[in-house]
Amino acid sequence: MPVTLHNPLVEGWYADPEIRFYEGQYWIYVTRSFTEYEKQLNIDAFSSPDLVHWQKHSGIVEMADFPWIWRAVWAPTIVAAHDKYYLIFASNDIQRDEEQGGLEIAVADTPAGPFRALLKHPLIDHFINGAQPIDAHLFADDDGKIYLYYGGWGHCNVAQMNPQMDGFVPFENGEKFREIDIPGYVEAPCMIKRRGRYHFMWSEGNWKNGTYRAVAADSDTPFDFSGPRTVILTAQPIADGPGHHSCISLGNDDSWLIAYHRRIPGDSEAGHRMLCLDKLAFKDGQIQPVIMTAQTEIYAPPA
Repeated sequence: MPVTLHNPLVEGWYADPEIRFYEGQYWIYVTRSFTEYEKQLNIDAFSSPDLVHWQKHSGIVEMADFPWIWRAVWAPTIVAAHDKYYLIFASNDIQRDEEQGGLEIAVADTPAGPFRALLKHPLIDHFINGAQPIDAHLFADDDGKIYLYYGGWGHCNVAQMNPQMDGFVPFENGEKFREIDIPGYVEAPCMIKRRGRYHFMWSEGNWKNGTYRAVAADSDTPFDFSGPRTVILTAQPIADGPGHHSCISLGNDDSWLIAYHRRIPGDSEAGHRMLCLDKLAFKDGQIQPVIMTAQTEIYAPPA
């Protein structure tokens, strides 16, 4: 049955959406989009059986477990493993190794939380290969390996999570972190796999204005994306500054959606970002530029 998506999906300002399908529902995990970081002190989620009607789950992280966090949390990513749900998010916007914060990890029994701290310290608390520890993305490969992509300040790292999800498995060279060389990369990595091909995406420009956009490249490995690039999200008459996205397959008919945030053209308030969903299409194995809409009809399988 066709359903009609309406953008923005929900009222209010939200950013950095991570979309997943868990326990018969679609879930989108988001940043509370305030310009003042001091207001961004928890993570929210939205759930839906049909991608149209959304229920808000406010404050899904038990922040008392993270007494060192004082400034901000944002950019959640989640993966299901070992009958648990693992949530990673950025904290405190650290500017140097000596500051507290970085990437935090929490765990819950359900997609709605509450998410409790897995560690008594950040998962990653310092700069590696020049990457600010922000904007994490968890990707589960077909062979069961779970990779963590992350990084700001123009650098992106990838690491393989260990089975306990509290650390990392070294690569063949003994190092735990490998930098992905992406000219133009700024932040917000995202990975999907389609028909055996890895599609790596990221955001460029300034998140505070209309220059923000998303770019994609593909490869036959999860590490090397030196081939051609495609701008898949950029300013259009309907909206400015789209980016920091995630993607989900709707089933075997090769239908995909992209969850992203965008802003109203001409709105100069940095925190005014809206949660949206649109179609993600492929042609000749390549992700095509996304057409942003106010509403679009899709054929979604029943939850």
